[in-house]
Amino acid sequence: MTHTWKNGRASEQIAKRISEVNTVNIVDYVRKMSLENIPVNKGYRVNGVHMYADILNLDEILSTTDFEGERCHKRALRFLNLHYRAVSRILSKAEIIRVDFHNQRLHSLITKPYNTEENAEATRIHKAIAIAQLIIDVLKETGDEDDSIPNAKVRVGIDTGQAIAVNNGRSGNKEPLFLGEPANHAAKLSGGGAAQGIFLTNEARKIIGLAEVSEPKNKALTILDIQSSQTKANLDFTKDEIIEDWKDDLEKNPIGAFSFSRHTPPLCNMDISDLTPSNSRRQEAVSIYADIDGFTAYVKKHINDHPQDVIQCLHVIRSELERVLTSDFDGRRIRFIGDCLHGLICEGTSKTTDIKATISTATLCVGGLRSSFNLAIQKLKLQGIDTDGLGLQIGFEYGQMTVSRLGLRGDKVRCSVSRGVLDSESEQLRCSSNETAIGTNAYNEGTDAVRSLFGSRRKKNGLDYHEILESLYESGDETAKDSMRAAYAVTTPAIEQASQRKVTPYTT
Repeated sequence: MTHTWKNGRASEQIAKRISEVNTVNIVDYVRKMSLENIPVNKGYRVNGVHMYADILNLDEILSTTDFEGERCHKRALRFLNLHYRAVSRILSKAEIIRVDFHNQRLHSLITKPYNTEENAEATRIHKAIAIAQLIIDVLKETGDEDDSIPNAKVRVGIDTGQAIAVNNGRSGNKEPLFLGEPANHAAKLSGGGAAQGIFLTNEARKIIGLAEVSEPKNKALTILDIQSSQTKANLDFTKDEIIEDWKDDLEKNPIGAFSFSRHTPPLCNMDISDLTPSNSRRQEAVSIYADIDGFTAYVKKHINDHPQDVIQCLHVIRSELERVLTSDFDGRRIRFIGDCLHGLICEGTSKTTDIKATISTATLCVGGLRSSFNLAIQKLKLQGIDTDGLGLQIGFEYGQMTVSRLGLRGDKVRCSVSRGVLDSESEQLRCSSNETAIGTNAYNEGTDAVRSLFGSRRKKNGLDYHEILESLYESGDETAKDSMRAAYAVTTPAIEQASQRKVTPYTT
């Protein structure tokens, strides 16, 4: 199938997204407000404690075999599913909001007690610490020896303060996203090392009377620190009760065997809401991570005086990135992870993946993502919205991909996990502000034109759609030839003649 990115089409859609957030209303979050389905032009100021919990040994599960086969993926998904269900029970009993559960990472929010109560913030922090330790203790016992599923190794990051909650996602998969330092700092602590334990920012430490430290990511709470918070939190349920409930639930609602089938391309029409463990998807595809670089600093700069700029930028840019992936290139968004888009692309049939076409299409897609990002930045600036310091990091990789939904009945979360997914995120993370990186497998399995484009470093700065299309076309990439023909809508000889002069054929 032929795919193209067009300037005019992108401009029209970006203008629509800007009109949706011309006026942004930000209000204080109070009791009984729902953080679900927040309107795109609204935000809630929320005081709370943000807790991120990372399962550190997911990559070990995926790397236990030389060949990444079905059994490897079944074990990884069952590993996550067992632990998701246990953690969900803890959060429910503690009346804690689950913000997001993305593969190995949980983000949750403690808003109670509210600030109308005395010492509310310190009480929330003590509760977060007690819950964090409970998660660690429970996940030490929720593996499955019969299926070689290990217990989870967990690292937790905690911070406190005010953030703005906005809508995260599109129809059918909306979750709150929190803009501000507390969520970002907690995430950095949980992802800041390989050591297990509970890590607090200095702000959180200070509020509960602990001494500040020079490197919070390297200083876990001591046993005495944790025991003190457990005493003050005085939770009315125990680890043993959670594990017993978890076992009862597994008996009544067994996970069942994971079973995979292919989704016939294009992936854009995959209905993830229909997926279950026994109805999961698995096939060769490309995983793409596109992250708005500099957004944390941008939020810090504007969140107090110009929060509407933050919400407008986020909505316009992410919506356009998703449109390019799903509409222009027939890919499938798996989810937004904060200011990052994760999606999959596959070309082929119901039985096989066309490897080279898939990788070439993904390469054109990442060019389209950058072109639309640049265009969105231009149009936001014309509206008087500050966008200084924002860039786009893109990483992509080819391999076996899975898609499923995990967790408790009625509260399942979408999941796509594999070595390729983790590697595509790693590729994105090795990029600077405006770079694109291709993974080793995609580089090796792609066409000569793709390898020539990226070079031996597998990374390049500023690659937009126009540059990628011309480079691949001139190097003989068949997918790019089809896209060039579609762009010009003329015969091949005319295309060859046109390629000899400087043109921008993507303006309509």
